[in-house]
Amino acid sequence: MPKLKRSDNDERATDFVEALDRGLRLLQCFGTTAGPMTLSDLARAADLPRATARRMLFTLQRGGYVSGDGKLFSLTPHVLTLAASYLRSNQLVAVLQPVLDRVATAAQEISSLAVLDGDEVVFVARSSPARMFSGGLEIGYRLPAFCTSVGRAMLGQLDDADLAARLKAMTREALTPQTQTDPKALLSRIAADRAQGYSLVDREAEPHFRSISVPVRRYDNVIVAAINMGAHVDRVPAQELIERFLPLLRDAAESVRSQLL
Repeated sequence: MPKLKRSDNDERATDFVEALDRGLRLLQCFGTTAGPMTLSDLARAADLPRATARRMLFTLQRGGYVSGDGKLFSLTPHVLTLAASYLRSNQLVAVLQPVLDRVATAAQEISSLAVLDGDEVVFVARSSPARMFSGGLEIGYRLPAFCTSVGRAMLGQLDDADLAARLKAMTREALTPQTQTDPKALLSRIAADRAQGYSLVDREAEPHFRSISVPVRRYDNVIVAAINMGAHVDRVPAQELIERFLPLLRDAAESVRSQLL
């Protein structure tokens, strides 16, 4: 009888380190509420037994990632070394940051770079004109992909069949009264955005805020990110996003295509 070959899934299963997964899951639970969290709250949020959570927390405390007195626990600034490692090693951020700086200066508006992470977008770089208060979407901020201009610009890389399945499977909760949640309407909207080469979202992700995005493609035309600009609805009308911001974003995305591998 021929020997059965182990599948890639089997090999990945044997390589899986459950303790590490639990520790990372526990780290992600910080920030769900402001301020320190109790052991019981963290165990509940991570869906872990209290004794397991306690061992994980003390391990993370020894590594310098968590501080606590046995009852209340907080993250330490040492956690930022994980994010810093990502930002230093990520080619997208290295290539796009000076481009974002140039775009933000030219438009005198905030410009951001986002990547797709599952059904969410994560903002990984941004630039703000010196005169402008640097509020809004900070690095690491996450939003649902289906209702954001950056998310729709990146989801447009899927063909209609895959996009329909993806939209149907993802959680689509309304964030504002204007949020479109119907999967058929979203499919039509994203397909139209794909055809025109940009996405404009008006008050669907955040009240009183509209933004415009274009996809960022690497050398082989694959979409790897999206860059956007946005403004308060009372300050910048939608047509101005198209007339003033869109050319800047398109030029920026095209300028880096050959540099992205």
